[in-house]
Amino acid sequence: MTLQTKPNHPQRVKNDLQFRQLTVKSKETVAGCFYRIVFSSPELAGFTSRGFDDHVKVFFPPEDGDFIRPSVTDDGIVWGEGQRPLSRDYTPLAFDATRNELTLDFYIHDGGVASLWAGNATVGDTLLIGGPRGSLVVPTDYSFQLYICDESGLPAVRRRLLSLPEHIVPTVLVNSHHAQSLEYLCEFQHAQIHRLDTESIAKHISTIDFPASDYFVWVTGEGRDVKQLSDALLETHGLDADYVRAVAYWHHK
Repeated sequence: MTLQTKPNHPQRVKNDLQFRQLTVKSKETVAGCFYRIVFSSPELAGFTSRGFDDHVKVFFPPEDGDFIRPSVTDDGIVWGEGQRPLSRDYTPLAFDATRNELTLDFYIHDGGVASLWAGNATVGDTLLIGGPRGSLVVPTDYSFQLYICDESGLPAVRRRLLSLPEHIVPTVLVNSHHAQSLEYLCEFQHAQIHRLDTESIAKHISTIDFPASDYFVWVTGEGRDVKQLSDALLETHGLDADYVRAVAYWHHK
């Protein structure tokens, strides 16, 4: 019996888990809503990130500045004594293997440990990252492509738009009340980018005439919103789940 594989199917790849200590090389504010920080480190040798929505776990140093660096063993991750540092997941926006430099964009908002750290960060500051543990490698040449996110997913969308062929005209629906979210993507003139609220995004999706094949849909944001949109795409529109990637980036408490 011959196994049939689906055409242009996204593929999962795994990476060996490594923890790396990084140093801030530069920092700038982008579109008034993100801190873009470039990190450098010889420990970035061998770093790989093949998926546009990969994530690294970023560990923020405690107030005393001492890192608790874990070990990777056959039994899993082993942390040393003391309080484990706070962490958040972030998309690797860019990686320069020749310079061993990694770029992360931190969304600016009140009350977030990551945003607070990034706002106070200066050249020479350090933090720890782990991963990515794996990637979903998504082909870039689907004729129909739809991306739905809020501010938390904008770096992944930006990375994706940078990778698409010029003849592809993707649609991006951004769930945001802030005009800066469009400024963050303003250079992508070939894309159809709309800033909407949750209800308007659902209505917009209901009007789309999805093709029978050769499509890819990506949905991220708050957990309940992602589930509702994913259910609509899979059940109402009958899309193939293998070409719809829906991931909750955060949850309401």
